[in-house]
Amino acid sequence: MAKKPIRYAVVDAFAAGPFKGNPAAVCLLEAAADERWMQSVAAEFNLSETAFLLRDTAAAAPRFHLRWFTPTAEVDLCGHATLASAHFLFTCVLAEHGDGAGAVEFATKSGVLTAKKVPAREESAGVSGDGKRFIELDFPMIDYFECDAAELPSIPRTLNGASVVAVHKSAAGDLIVEVSSGKEVMDITPDITEMKKCSGTGIIVTGPATPGSGYDFFTRYFAPNFGIDEDPVTGSVHCALAPYWGVKLGQQKLTALQVSPRSGTLFLELEAAARRVRIQGEAVTVMTGTLLA
Repeated sequence: MAKKPIRYAVVDAFAAGPFKGNPAAVCLLEAAADERWMQSVAAEFNLSETAFLLRDTAAAAPRFHLRWFTPTAEVDLCGHATLASAHFLFTCVLAEHGDGAGAVEFATKSGVLTAKKVPAREESAGVSGDGKRFIELDFPMIDYFECDAAELPSIPRTLNGASVVAVHKSAAGDLIVEVSSGKEVMDITPDITEMKKCSGTGIIVTGPATPGSGYDFFTRYFAPNFGIDEDPVTGSVHCALAPYWGVKLGQQKLTALQVSPRSGTLFLELEAAARRVRIQGEAVTVMTGTLLA
């Protein structure tokens, strides 16, 4: 497909340092690409998401078309790969062209999303170094509903007998399984084979954070039907978790920890009236190169 090398970067999103958070590949296209080729590239990277960027030259401000692919399918919304894309643009692409823009727009299947540089939130002091700037994503809020009994997974087996408080389903198709404690979220050893039988797109397991941890809630996310047994840090599911925990805790601002083995912190702000969720985090480039095929 490619007649000239295509730049890419692998970026650890929602991480203050390398080899934490969630890695995403970001590919900067010179022209529209064939969908089958993009899916093949995503399978080759074999990361939870690969993002493809194409600049909208007709836009006055920095705007890029953005698509996201797992190793097996295209998705409609991805938080960590959007954060990775913004980081790549801010630190490399826009900077190289003398564009010091502090904001960028993405035209996606979920509408126009924005990313901008912002000062770190006060409560992030124990997570990141002083003086660092975060990237803030402006995403659509995702509704959640009571889960139909026929859609329930065999939770005791799937989640190793964790104490289930409630099960809901998000408008994105994910099952939201609340357990009684953050420790139970951390201790789950999932039955991936059993999870593949569940009706949802993926399974979000969440619970109140351990007291004194500095977080409001813990989460893990499993999507084996999309080729992702466990996603290290998932920005998009927090578009449903922000309103879910916002209602439960009576808070507009929330601090979340995804307690996968790599782990990652997300600073959330719910704007219920506007039906938006602002997601802040850091990112680190760990690899750059070119695609030759």
